Amino acid sequence: MSGEKHSLSKDFSSPACGGTTVLPMTHTDSNRLQPFDLDEIMNCMHCGFCLPTCPTYQQTGLETYSPRGRIALMKGVATGQLPVNEEFEQHMNACLGCRACETACPAGVPYGSLLETARHVVQETKQETAKPSVLRNLIFERVFPYPKRVRRLGHVLWGAQALGLQSFANRTGLIRVLPKSMREMQKAVETVASPRERRKREQHMKAEGETKLTVGLFTGCVMDVMFFETNQATARLLTKAGCDVVFVEAQNCCGAMHAHSGEMAGAKELAKRNIEAFEQAGVDFIVNNAGGCGAALKEYGHWFKGDPVWEERAKRFAARNRDANELLAELPPLQFSKPLNYKVTYQDSCHLAHGQGVRNQPRELLRRIPGLELVEMRHPDSCCGSAGTYNLTQFEMSMQILDDKMEEVRETKAHLIVTSNPGCLLQMKQGILRAGLDKQMEAVHIMDLLDRAL
Repeated sequence: MSGEKHSLSKDFSSPACGGTTVLPMTHTDSNRLQPFDLDEIMNCMHCGFCLPTCPTYQQTGLETYSPRGRIALMKGVATGQLPVNEEFEQHMNACLGCRACETACPAGVPYGSLLETARHVVQETKQETAKPSVLRNLIFERVFPYPKRVRRLGHVLWGAQALGLQSFANRTGLIRVLPKSMREMQKAVETVASPRERRKREQHMKAEGETKLTVGLFTGCVMDVMFFETNQATARLLTKAGCDVVFVEAQNCCGAMHAHSGEMAGAKELAKRNIEAFEQAGVDFIVNNAGGCGAALKEYGHWFKGDPVWEERAKRFAARNRDANELLAELPPLQFSKPLNYKVTYQDSCHLAHGQGVRNQPRELLRRIPGLELVEMRHPDSCCGSAGTYNLTQFEMSMQILDDKMEEVRETKAHLIVTSNPGCLLQMKQGILRAGLDKQMEAVHIMDLLDRAL
């Protein structure tokens, strides 16, 4: 991958990374820096195996945009040699958090958790000097912790689409009042489910034939707003595979967005509610169809490490989580009755492949569909540039990464791009439009495609 080189005011990578420390030392609060695990930081050998896998390093060629460079900066902050300032924040926020470096790392450095800690330290430091922005407060404090408010946002979006407001704004140019990143993204948003459709959802769907398992479907927040029908398709697939499916009413956002943004206190509060909700539901497994959510749910034990009240409960909860691809691959094979004569390519969700190690199961399920031809792109597990809210907050870098990805997609001559995460799905839809491939290619969630084959 290649792209326009980004210029920085100064490079403050450590000598171990081939740079020099040029920022002044300042007093640091040891309590604030306590979250850093220096043992994990010191496990980084600066070997460079991560460099070819890192999207931002590939785009810029800068050490401070690489995993080992960022770890060197974390070490400087954790030991008090570097300040927590805007430049440190810039380098931490420029990371997609795709965790491809974890797959490549011979030392097993848990880069994802280190990055979350670094962003948490940044937010703790900023709160000492300034209040959070109105937008940040709205997102993390006022909306996503409350499932009913998220659903209401879905109703508002449906209303805007039903009244033709989205089309009108695009047609008249009013859409230009939005930032460029949001103007681009809204083009890829398809019609969302109506309030009436949502009300028709059954809270308990019975297995077809003998019940093998009772599972709780983790519906997610964005997933259930933007891709309600994909959740319904997932439930149908699970019932056909012999599962009773329960939609647990008290569940809420997984907390991934909070954790990735340094809001760990909020992430833990959301996690506690989910742990309690699914404990009371008494299900055998908790099943999700969003790679990003699944990675977070499986890491609850790490989030509560050392907590005498919650650690064991969090570990038990995490152990019961399965991606829908995982569980469907373990259960007796679905009987696909409808041939789909498509050529497809599979885009790995970073948090499913690198975060959870789930790679073969989606491909195995696709190969079971009669008539389907799976064609691998050159780097199917390289990030598409979505990364949660990254395509909004780091729009230019996100689009450079996406455009490179679409060149690989184009080479496959596929009819369908299949993925397993809502953010990836929206990004690939956007990529198809940017590449001018919308007349010959479609992006689809794997659960929708499997359901189509039934």
